[in-house]
Amino acid sequence: MKTVTIRLIVMAVFLTAAIGVKAQLTGREIIKKVYDRPTGNDQTSILTMTLTNSSGQTRIRKIKQFTKDFGKVEKKIMFFMSPADVRNTSFMNWSYDNDNADDQWIYLPALKKVKRISSDSKSDYFMGSDFTYDDLGDRKLDADVHKLLREETLNGNPCYVVESVSKDKDYMYSKTITWIRKDSFVGVKKEFYDEDGELLKILEIKKVANISGIWVIEHSLMKNVQRNHSTDISLSDVKINSGVNASMFTERMMMRGL
Repeated sequence: MKTVTIRLIVMAVFLTAAIGVKAQLTGREIIKKVYDRPTGNDQTSILTMTLTNSSGQTRIRKIKQFTKDFGKVEKKIMFFMSPADVRNTSFMNWSYDNDNADDQWIYLPALKKVKRISSDSKSDYFMGSDFTYDDLGDRKLDADVHKLLREETLNGNPCYVVESVSKDKDYMYSKTITWIRKDSFVGVKKEFYDEDGELLKILEIKKVANISGIWVIEHSLMKNVQRNHSTDISLSDVKINSGVNASMFTERMMMRGL
């Protein structure tokens, strides 16, 4: 009887351990939860973008942004409101729920023409900021191999730390490392490494708000550590499910402006 009892205890310990291991999320499962986080049917906001160079000089830009979920595609359009040298510039991004690459366009008033962003230009920086065109799009879940590195607390919030390595050897980043809050599955920090494996940029989420049940990143800072340049983005006047018109997301609207 004693031998049987000991065996049962040992089996229970192993079973509990096995369940614990199985219950731990994989890197891919964590990133998928980030992607699957509800964003609402549509969203509008005002972006204040502050660019700071290595000398501490700043440039401030105001942008009106609209996004709408069409089911199989999510569309986003941005209109630059100020200053005068970029006013009426617009950018549009369509992200698909399949493996198709994002479609992107930019309208420059001086050229009076909408230009499609080619795949070769996705590594270019957007309007002098520290965000590439690729950063503004929707990275496909299985474009990378995701690995859970560890769990740690960041700014008082328990986080998963996940490494993502591109399956494409020619991709602009050799890897990224993301800190993801366990309670909301919002990424609150991300490190970008260049093709040589050197740290290139750090994205820090300064403020997250729950608006109408939707987690919204209201303040973020992208710091390019190699060129000592940063881009600060603050959102205001955020509206969710306000009924954004589907006709907003066209090349004609890009040229017409607000």
